[in-house]
Amino acid sequence: MNTVLITGGAGFIGSNFIKYFLQQNSDTKVINLDKLTYAGDISNLEDVSKNKNYSFIEGDICNRSLIEELFSKYHFQGVIHFAAESHVDNSIKSPGAFIDTNITGTFNLLDVSKNYWMVGPNQIKTGFENARFHHISTDEVYGTLGETGLFSEQTPYAPNSPYSASKAASDFIVRSYFHTYGMNVVTTNCSNNYGPKQHNEKLIPTIIRKAISGENIPIYGDGKNIRDWLYVLDHCKGIDLVYKTGKTGETYNIGGRNERDNLYIVDVICTILDKVRPEKKSYKEQITFVKDRPGHDFRYAIDASKIEKELGWQADENFESGIKKTIEWYLKKYNA
Repeated sequence: MNTVLITGGAGFIGSNFIKYFLQQNSDTKVINLDKLTYAGDISNLEDVSKNKNYSFIEGDICNRSLIEELFSKYHFQGVIHFAAESHVDNSIKSPGAFIDTNITGTFNLLDVSKNYWMVGPNQIKTGFENARFHHISTDEVYGTLGETGLFSEQTPYAPNSPYSASKAASDFIVRSYFHTYGMNVVTTNCSNNYGPKQHNEKLIPTIIRKAISGENIPIYGDGKNIRDWLYVLDHCKGIDLVYKTGKTGETYNIGGRNERDNLYIVDVICTILDKVRPEKKSYKEQITFVKDRPGHDFRYAIDASKIEKELGWQADENFESGIKKTIEWYLKKYNA
C-alpha cells in the first residue's frame, strides 16, 4: 500500500481533499501533518477519523527533523502540500510567519523528499520511481488584472502582498527542484475557493455569519473587486487528477470560470437567505462598506484551458449552484 503525506490537511481545502482522496484511492494510506494553527480545525476531519487508511500527526513543516522522522517511518511515495499561511490581512500585519511556513517549510518538505527518493540529480532510488511532490499554490502569485485578460501558466509573477510573495517564492523553489535535480514535482495554482469547512474569517463565511447574527456585513472599499470562484470539491477533483496524471515539472491553473465581484457575492447570499431564513427586513440592509485593505488586488481570473484540454478536468459547479450548497452547510453549522 502506498503512503502519502498530506500537509495542512486540517484546513479548509486540505480537509475536503483528504475526504475525497480517501474515497477515490482505497489502496493508499494518508498521513495528515498539520500544525493546528487558527486555520486548522481537527473537527474538519471527523468524517474520516475512523478510516483505517488515515492517520493524523500534529506537527510543523518548519521542523525538519520531524519530517525526516516521518519519512523514515512511513516511506512516503508522495507528498501533497497544502500547509501554508494564507490570510492576506494577517500577512500585512505579521509577515514573518508567512516567510517561515510558506518558504522555509516548503523547502524542508522538498529537500527531505528529494533526499529520500533520489540518489542524486536525475537518479531515482529503486522503489520510488513514481514518487511525486504536488505543491498547492494560488493565483495571487500573478498579481492583479485589469478589466480584461486571464491568468495563464505563462503569466509573469507579480505578487503584491507578503502572502502572495511568499507563495511565489515557494513556487520557484519547487520549480528549481525539477530543473536542477529532475525531481518529480507538479504545481497547481487555484482561484478563490469556497464551500464547506472554510474558516470563519473568509469573505463568504463572514457574510453568512454576520447576516444571521444581525450584525453589519463588512465589504471592503466599493465592493467591486473581482475574483474567480472555485467550489472546493471541484478543486479537490483537479488536485487528485494532476497528482495522478499531470506531467512532471508542469504547472496547472485550476479555476472555476466564475468571475463575480464582491457586491454580487453579498447580494446573492442575502437574496438566498431572505428566501430560506426570512427576517422582518432584508439581510441586504446589513451591508456596510469599510476601508479597503492595503494593496488590495482588483481582479483575479484564471484561464483553466490547460487542465481542461490536457487532463480533461472541468468544474461541475457554477457559482450559483455552489453557493446554495455552501449556505446550506453553514446554516447547519451555526444551527440557524
